[in-house]
Amino acid sequence: MNIQLEKMKQNQECERRKRIAVEKHKEWVQKKREEERRERKRKLSKEMAEKATRELEKMQLQEKADIKYKEWLKKKRAEEAEKKKKEKEKEKEREAELQEKRTRSEKIFKEWLQNARNKPQPALNGYGFPYGKCTGLY
Repeated sequence: MNIQLEKMKQNQECERRKRIAVEKHKEWVQKKREEERRERKRKLSKEMAEKATRELEKMQLQEKADIKYKEWLKKKRAEEAEKKKKEKEKEKEREAELQEKRTRSEKIFKEWLQNARNKPQPALNGYGFPYGKCTGLY
């Protein structure tokens, strides 16, 4: 009877140890799952933060590029406007020079015409009498 009692106690102790082991195993598995879940969550949040940082940097880079492009475009347009202005000025100068040249030419032509009217006409020479002298027969 003592042996049976002893065996029962051993069986109960063994079952208790098994239960405790199973409970500890369940707790360990639960802790491990919780830890893995936290780790995944942390990694996910870290990745999201990195992604957000990359997106922010990309947006800032895009904004800088847009600003530089706008500045370049503004500068280019100013240069084009300046170039057109210079071309117009050169065209005006050419027109002024041409007008001045025409005016000078007309003035000189009128002077020449006036002088040509006042000049005496040379005497006309007949055949064989250049300069009024007889040269002989051909």
